[in-house]
Amino acid sequence: MKDLKAKNYLFHAIDKSILKTITQKDSAKEIWDSMKTKYQGSARVKRTQLQRLRRTFETLEMKVGESISDYFGRVMNVSNDTRNCGEDLEDVKIVEKLLRTLTENYNFVVCSIEESKDIDQLSVDELQSSLLVHELKVRNKEMDEHVLNT
Repeated sequence: MKDLKAKNYLFHAIDKSILKTITQKDSAKEIWDSMKTKYQGSARVKRTQLQRLRRTFETLEMKVGESISDYFGRVMNVSNDTRNCGEDLEDVKIVEKLLRTLTENYNFVVCSIEESKDIDQLSVDELQSSLLVHELKVRNKEMDEHVLNT
């Protein structure tokens, strides 16, 4: 009876397109193991995914004209995927990566943050809020200049 209940819960939680591939399984454990293998993969697949995520993380750079929120979103997406694959990615490493890969427009802000704050204690959220304030100031200044030119 417990197995039937577990199968019922699994069937309700799984997308219909995927459900077709697992209906031939006899027990809830077989369904669960099948889904685990399909989406988590073996140790070799995980290792390959981690290698890909590490490379993506190392090659990330802020694009010219990209907003701070968009860039932080991209970095945090890769960071969270890396953490979900089992690698412990510390906030310090993410903060250092973010500071290292911002565009040249943020060089003086990065220098002031590095001089005034302890990078080891700085959280990603604190860094993002500091950079968002700077971004708003720059955009307001650009808008003022544009209005004056017009």
